[in-house]
Amino acid sequence: MIYDLIVLGGGAAGYFSALSAKEENPTAKVAIFEKAAVVLSKVRISGGGRCNVTHACFDPNLLCKNYPRGSKELIGPFHQFGPTETIEWFQTRGVRLKAEEDGRMFPITDSSETIIDCLVGETKKLGIELHLIQRIESIEKIEDHFVLKTKDGHEILTKKLVLATGSQSDGHRFAKELGHTIQEPVPSLFTFNVPDSPLQELSGIAFESVKLQLKDISYTQTGPLLITHFGFSGPAALKLSAWAARELYQKKYCVELIIQWLPQLSLKSIVEALHVLKQKFPQKTLIQENPFHLPRRFWKFILGKIEEKKLNDIPLKELDKLAERLYRDVYQVQGKTTNKEEFVTCGGVTLKEVNFKTMESKICPGLYFAGEILDIDGITGGFNFQNAWTTGYIAGSNAVSFHN
Repeated sequence: MIYDLIVLGGGAAGYFSALSAKEENPTAKVAIFEKAAVVLSKVRISGGGRCNVTHACFDPNLLCKNYPRGSKELIGPFHQFGPTETIEWFQTRGVRLKAEEDGRMFPITDSSETIIDCLVGETKKLGIELHLIQRIESIEKIEDHFVLKTKDGHEILTKKLVLATGSQSDGHRFAKELGHTIQEPVPSLFTFNVPDSPLQELSGIAFESVKLQLKDISYTQTGPLLITHFGFSGPAALKLSAWAARELYQKKYCVELIIQWLPQLSLKSIVEALHVLKQKFPQKTLIQENPFHLPRRFWKFILGKIEEKKLNDIPLKELDKLAERLYRDVYQVQGKTTNKEEFVTCGGVTLKEVNFKTMESKICPGLYFAGEILDIDGITGGFNFQNAWTTGYIAGSNAVSFHN
C-alpha cells in the first residue's frame, strides 16, 4: 500500500496540512504520523489554556511585520490564507472566535479543548489516519515516492510528504538528509533574567509603555513591561527577545538592557519638567507630586533618598540625575526564562529553498513544509499559530492537488 500523503507531526501545522489535503482531494489516502502519545500539545497550553488561535490583523502587509524571520516570504501566503480565512474555517465548523482589545483571538469558550476537539473531529470525519507513537528513523526519496523506515524496520511508502515537525531535531535531520540547509535553531520569545535587579521588591508592577534597548544590538522595542521577581517580562520584553534572538544567543544572554521609562519624552523634556516643578512648588515633595504619573511604588523606589525632601532642598544636580535615570536606566541581563509554558524557536529550513506559493521544496520534489520547521517565527499574540494554519493549508492543498 502506498499513501498519497503522509504528514509527519501532530501539531497545528500537521493537522491543518492533512485536513486541507483531504478537503482538496477527498479520495486521497492521507495519514498523520506523530512520534508522541498525544497530539496538539502546543495548542493545549497556548494562551494559558485558552489557545490564541490568530490575531485580528487582516492586512497581509501589516500582518507579516510581526515575524522577525519570514516576514517577506509570508506576504503571498497570507493573501491566500490569512486570519480572515482562519476565522471562517473554524466558524463553518462550529467554532466561533472573539477578538480581545490587544487583537489576540480566542475561541469564545476560552478553552483550547474547543480547538483540539474541532481539529481531531474533522480528521475523523474525513477519514484521515492517525498513527501515534510512530518513531520514524529515516526517510529516503526513491524515484517518485518516499520510503519512511520505522524503528522496528517497517517501511511505509507515500507519494508526497509534509514535514510539520516543529522545532524538533528529527525533522531538521530529515530535511537535511533530503538536501536542505538548516539555520541553527535558537530560543525566541522569552523573558529577561536580571538576578541582581534592585527592582525585585517591585515584582508585579506593570507599565503601559516603556522603550527597551539592548546595548550593542540595534533592536529596540516600545510597549508594556512587567517587573517580575526574576527580571522583566511583558510584551515589550518578549518582542525584543524575538527580534534579537540570534544576537542574544551569540552573547549567551549576557547583555545590558537599557530602559527608557518615559519613551514619549526626551531627556531635555524630563529635565525641564523637574526644574519647572521645583520653581512652582518649592515646598512640596516629589513623592506628593509624581509629575509623570508613574506607578507609585516604582516612583517611591526610584526617588530613593530624595523621596521626602522638599523640592526647594533638592539640588538641580540631583534632579538632573533623576531625569537621566528615567531616560536611561541600565540593567544587566544574565539569562532568560521561557514565556510561561510556551517555547518558540527561530531557525529551521532555509526559506530560499522553499516555494512559498505551494510550500514545496525547491530541492526535493514532492516534499512540503509547514509550521515551525521553517526558519519562521512570530512575536507573541497568535502569530505563530497563524503561520501554522497558513503554511499548513497551502502545503496540504498543493500536495494532493490534481494539478500536481
